[in-house]
Amino acid sequence: MFICETEVEIRYAETDQMGVVYHANYLVWMEIGRTKIIKDLGYTYAQLEAVGYLSPVIDLSIQYKAAMRYGQTATVRTWIEKHDRLRTTYGYEILHENGTVAATAISEHVLIKKDTFRPVSLSKIHPEWDAKYTEIQRSKD
Repeated sequence: MFICETEVEIRYAETDQMGVVYHANYLVWMEIGRTKIIKDLGYTYAQLEAVGYLSPVIDLSIQYKAAMRYGQTATVRTWIEKHDRLRTTYGYEILHENGTVAATAISEHVLIKKDTFRPVSLSKIHPEWDAKYTEIQRSKD
């Protein structure tokens, strides 16, 4: 399975009054992971946007396991959980420096035409990218 890893140094501004990373920051880190896996595969979101497509989140699930705090470094692990004709599901683990899982998550995305918001298959606009996602997806069913 192809897994991308990226590190995020936790900034003070990302914590709440208790000194714990505020829950919404995990979503930002997931976006960093998603952008990184796409880049590691040789593509960019900008390529899609330049030709009139967007990839909004249509579903998100996150489970918080162990709090992270200012001064720590989080490792964001990202992979393609499932990819089909219209949807791509990304999987994530966010880890403490010692490997303890801080959070797990999945986000589901569709590709849409920017001017109409109508769904479109990645295979129609970027067959190589679609083939790569199909090849490396974790769930083959």
